Amino acid sequence: MEFDPRDRAVYLPETGTLVCADLHVGRDATSDVEFRVGEHEDLTERFEALLDRYDPAEVVVAGDLLHSFDRIPTGATATVRALAGIAADSGCRMVVTPGNHDTMLEELWDGQIETECAVGEEADADDSSVVVTHGHVEPESDAAWYVVGHDHPTIEIEGVRRPCYLYGPDQYDGSGVLMLPSFSRLPAGIRVNGLSASEFQSPLVTDVGSLRPIVHDADGDGVHEFPPLRQLRRFL
Repeated sequence: MEFDPRDRAVYLPETGTLVCADLHVGRDATSDVEFRVGEHEDLTERFEALLDRYDPAEVVVAGDLLHSFDRIPTGATATVRALAGIAADSGCRMVVTPGNHDTMLEELWDGQIETECAVGEEADADDSSVVVTHGHVEPESDAAWYVVGHDHPTIEIEGVRRPCYLYGPDQYDGSGVLMLPSFSRLPAGIRVNGLSASEFQSPLVTDVGSLRPIVHDADGDGVHEFPPLRQLRRFL
C-alpha cells in the first residue's frame, strides 16, 4: 500500500484519500489547565493545510472526532462545523468512522458516518483494498490493509518522544495494518518502545515486533522509516 505520512495524517494516493484519526475535539475545553492551547486554530489550520497540499477526493476521520463521552464542550460545535466547511470548500467528501469516544457524534455531525469505510473502487479483499476504521474493535469487513487510530502511538528516540505511525503486513488475520498517531497534539500517546501486543488497546495489533515505526519530521519535512521494532529495540 502506497502512502504519504504528513503532520499526523496520511494520504493514500491510489484512492485520493486523506485519513486522520483521533482529533478529540473538545479535549482542550475539558482539560484541567488554566490556559488553553488553541485547539480550534491548531486543528482547523493543519487540516486546511493538508487539504490544500493534497486536494483529496475524500477525507476519512478514523474515529474519535470528539473527546467527551457525555457532553459537548464549549467550542466543539464550532470546530466540527469549521472542519466540515473546510472539506466542503475544497470539494471533497468527508466521512467519519466512529470511535469509542464518539458517543455523541450524531449530536453535532450531520455528515456521512460509516463504521468501516472502504476507500477506492475495489471493495473486495484484493491486494490493494483498504478499509479505514477506528481500530478499537475487530473489523467486520475484509481488506488487504486496515488504516486505524485509537492507540496514539509515539516512540522515544534519544530521549525525545515523537508521534509515530506503525506499519506492518500480516498483522491482523493475514492483512496489513497502518496505525496513525493522534491528529490532536494534546494526548500524550503510548510509548511503543517496549510494548507487547497485549498492551495495545487495538485488537488489530498482533505482532508488535514486525511493526515499523515511521516518523514525519515537521521541521525538516522528511519521513524517517525505521526497522521493525523487533530489530530496533536494542538501539532504543
